[in-house]
Amino acid sequence: MKTQPAQRAVTLGQYIIENKATVRSTAKKFGISKSTVHKDVSERLKNENPALYEQVRGILEINKQERHIRGGLATKRKYIELSERKKRGR
Repeated sequence: MKTQPAQRAVTLGQYIIENKATVRSTAKKFGISKSTVHKDVSERLKNENPALYEQVRGILEINKQERHIRGGLATKRKYIELSERKKRGR
């Protein structure tokens, strides 16, 4: 994704709002680092498009509050898969 940083920040912000995406999933989608996404939407976007920044900040705050839940669910899935593999292996 070769664009100007300010325009990239707007594009990333729009994607996050449209998809209620996390920083990690946005980085993966656009093929850039999480650090770049975070810098773009938390610093550059604030100067480029303050209204969009506020919306993105709301989504990121929700993601931050929910991350411990997603982590717990991922751990649960991991151990269910390990248990199923173990049963099939017997």
